[in-house]
Formats: sequence, structure tokens, C-alpha cells
Amino acid sequence: MTARLYLDWNATTPLRTEAKAAMLEAMELVGNPSSVHAEGRRARALLERARGQILNALGADGADLIFTSGATEAAALACRGRGLSCAEVEHEAVAAWCDPVLDVAPNGKVSVTDPANSAVQLANSETGIVQDLPQGLAVSDLTQGFGKLPFAFNWLGCDMGLLSAHKIGGPKGVGAVVMRRGLDLSAQIRGGGQEMGRRAGTENLIGIAGFAAAAEASARDLASGVWDEVAEVRNILDQALSANGFKTISVGNDAKRLPNTVSLIAPGWKGETQVMAMDLAGFAVSAGSACSSGKVRVSRVLKAMGFDDAMAGQAIRISIGPKVTQAEVLRFADIWAREYRRIQARLV
Repeated sequence: MTARLYLDWNATTPLRTEAKAAMLEAMELVGNPSSVHAEGRRARALLERARGQILNALGADGADLIFTSGATEAAALACRGRGLSCAEVEHEAVAAWCDPVLDVAPNGKVSVTDPANSAVQLANSETGIVQDLPQGLAVSDLTQGFGKLPFAFNWLGCDMGLLSAHKIGGPKGVGAVVMRRGLDLSAQIRGGGQEMGRRAGTENLIGIAGFAAAAEASARDLASGVWDEVAEVRNILDQALSANGFKTISVGNDAKRLPNTVSLIAPGWKGETQVMAMDLAGFAVSAGSACSSGKVRVSRVLKAMGFDDAMAGQAIRISIGPKVTQAEVLRFADIWAREYRRIQARLV
């Protein structure tokens, strides 16, 4: 029996061995980081070491880092009540707190006229399209770009960035806001002085330890060219999916994209049906961003780029990682093409 192949890395990534080891070590600590006794000081030392590790991996020396329960809470902390503008291509966690009025070009690029009052993602989770961030931007969702794209927070020029551990091989349930030092940010969760008074509640020390280890490992992978190799495999997949005479659309393949992402529209074949067919065949892909408790809806990202409801509803996202091989993506492409031919035969 052929093993299943996980091709949904933009939804979540496998837990890194480095993160698991760091979490197991953190489990042995008893103290609360806010306690002043020896056990508390050891926990505090681990917390601050992890904070420094993530800032270093992010190229954010001198910035502040506020730990949260994930990127969704980070988005609320950074965006809530600020009257920011965004585009419809933003993740719903950001769009929920912003006015989606910014224009989106057919190539997925966002037009920004007032950076200081705007939120713009670094890279889109569905299409992989990378934005050209303007200097002075208020907030940028960095979750998909961190660990895959070469950048440093300090030269992005934005006030705040959003992070998620489980997008880089860390555990689920922990994220952060990275922010320019000296920036005023009011806590939305109150009740204690944790996280420099910006996020009350005892820190998730085990998750944070895993986050830091994953951040360091991700930075090493990026520097060693691992994601360049991923891009080569992605390009082979992209070409294989387009080489069967189908009138498919590879969204964003003429723009700068994340090195691991293919957004594919297959006319006449609903995205949710593709996902189910591939799942039965042993492949995990998605019909868009993993949110809303697994509901499948027409992609507002693709609609913002000018695709109609029918085409936007016929898209799937294939997102790979460093462990996915050329042979594996070609096997996926062959089986996907076989299933698509069956669908087309029924339509004749």
C-alpha cells in the first residue's frame, strides 16, 4: 500500500524534531516565569532565551516580541480598533479587524496609498503570491513568508508583524507579534503584567520553546538553500499539471510566489470535489486557506483577483515542503490528471 502524501504545508507543517526536543525539555521545568524563586527564574530564562532566538531568526534585533496563542490572536492584538485598511486577499484573521478597501490587481498585487494605516500580508497562503511591502506599513502578516523567504523584519520597514509557530514546524497554539520598539500597543487580554503588559496570562512555555527551536531550524534551512530545492520540485509539479492538454490556470505563476505553492484552477471540476478525490487517492491538498472549521467556500482571494465564482470555486492549493520529492509530486500529478480525465469524460 502506497503511503499517504501530505501536500498541505501552508495549512500546517509537520512538527520538527528540534521543536519536539525543545518542548520535551521545557516540560521538565516546574516554575512559572513570573515567579521570583529559583524555579521561576529558570522558567523566565528559558522564555527570554526563546524570545531572543525568534528575534534573531527573524532579523529583528532591537524589536519587541509579544507571545500570543497564535497568529489569529496576534492579528487581533495588532489590528483591533486601529481603523486599518486592507485588501480582500488578506487572511480572515486580519480582514476581520480591517476595512477591505485596497485594490487588488489581476496578478494579486495590492495597491497601498496610506501605508501607515494599512495591513498587507507578505505572502498569500492560497496563491503564494508575494507582495512588495511599502516602507512605513502598519502591520504585515508574516506567517507564510517566515522561514521560506529571505527577509529581515528590520528592513521590511513595518511597525508590526504577525507570526505563527505551526507554519514553520513548531507546535500549534502559539504565535507572536513582532513590533518596532517603543511602539504603543494596548493589551486586549488583561489581568496580569505578562509580555511587557501587552498580553496577560501565564506564557505557554512549552509551546514557546518549540516555536524558538523551529525558528532557528527554519533560518538554517533557508540559509542553506533548502527552499531553493523546494522551488525546483514545485516548478516540476506546476509543469506536470499543465502538460496534459488541460485548460487549467496556474494562479500567480507569472508573479513572485512562495517557493512551495501551486494554486490550480481546473475548469469543470469543483475544488471541494478535487480535494475529496485526492484524499481518497492518498493525497492531502486543500481548496484554499485552512480556516472556518474546515468549511469549503468560494475563495474570496481569487474573486478579488478577478476570477468569477465558478472559476474561484474550481481551485485547489497544493503546498509542499522540504521532505516532498520530485517522484512524489509527479505521482500526484499523474493521479490528479487521471481523475480530471474522468470528470471531463462525464461532461462530454
